Amino acid sequence: MPDAPASPLALSPQLASSPQLALSIVVPVYNGAGSVGELVGALEQLQIAGGHEIILVNDGSPDNSREVCQGLIERARVPITLVDMARNFGEHNAVMAGLRHASGAHVITMDDDLQNPPEEVERLLAFAQQSGKDVIYTYYDEKRHSAWRNLGSAFTNWIAGFVLDKPKGLYLSSFRCMSAFVVREVTRYEGPFPYVDGLLLQVTQSIDRLLVRHLPRAIGRSNYTMRRLLRLWMSMFVNFSVMPLRISTLTGFALSVIGTVGSVITLIESLFLATPTGWASLMAAVLLLSGVQLVILGIVGEYLGRLYLTANRKPQSVIRTVTRGAPPPPAELAGTARPIRRQRAPA
Repeated sequence: MPDAPASPLALSPQLASSPQLALSIVVPVYNGAGSVGELVGALEQLQIAGGHEIILVNDGSPDNSREVCQGLIERARVPITLVDMARNFGEHNAVMAGLRHASGAHVITMDDDLQNPPEEVERLLAFAQQSGKDVIYTYYDEKRHSAWRNLGSAFTNWIAGFVLDKPKGLYLSSFRCMSAFVVREVTRYEGPFPYVDGLLLQVTQSIDRLLVRHLPRAIGRSNYTMRRLLRLWMSMFVNFSVMPLRISTLTGFALSVIGTVGSVITLIESLFLATPTGWASLMAAVLLLSGVQLVILGIVGEYLGRLYLTANRKPQSVIRTVTRGAPPPPAELAGTARPIRRQRAPA
């Protein structure tokens, strides 16, 4: 694996000669044509000492999100970068692509659905700067997701406490703030199945949390389906822990003990008691043991399959184009369009 850049500025070569910004805001966009314009407009109005930039990552969105983002760049008031993915890779892959183009001393990630009020960005950055922590997660008094989505998030956080050594009481939110140091270390990971929260917890335990507001979804519905949640859970289970293998081993020992006890009981019954027919109990035992064996084989196969794909260098993401725009000088703000610099990502 190639070494990471020596400094956060090296993550964005196009800004290497410019002063480091105070904040980069990374927004993965998927079916966000109806909301990303309002979000970016609000983010542009933020008063961030030291300046801020916005990185939009179009994750192969099937709607016209790319065209909307392109229009936002043409009339932007702060530096905006559009990273256009060749196809849909998933939220965490898109976030990783955005982090690699961030140049701020702090980086905030947030969704494009306006459920996190843009004005909370200033509070989150100020809290991160004052606390000195590497990562600040947000949490909510009341989550405005659907019931099944809230249940899935609760399950994810509960399991993460065992699998990822997550600090007790920490809610793993996609609205988070990271220092440039953490971003540099996280983006070292080049595997095809990233889980950003797992990477953060591997890098640091200097983590705090901040209470923020959570609003109802204004447009459309959540892009997280049950299938996407299952894929996310598998990335958490298999890529960042050997806990499933340990559970398989313990399950095998437990069933061996149960089988030994059952054999002793069966022997005693055959010697001293009338032997029961036992067809139902036998079938139940066979089905139970067969099911457990298949589950364990599936877990082992998942590990091997991911190792195979990683060894064959399955890409974490493929970037079609990177479009960067900067606001015009103050004298040109009134009605003068600025040129957009379009760069194709290196092969």
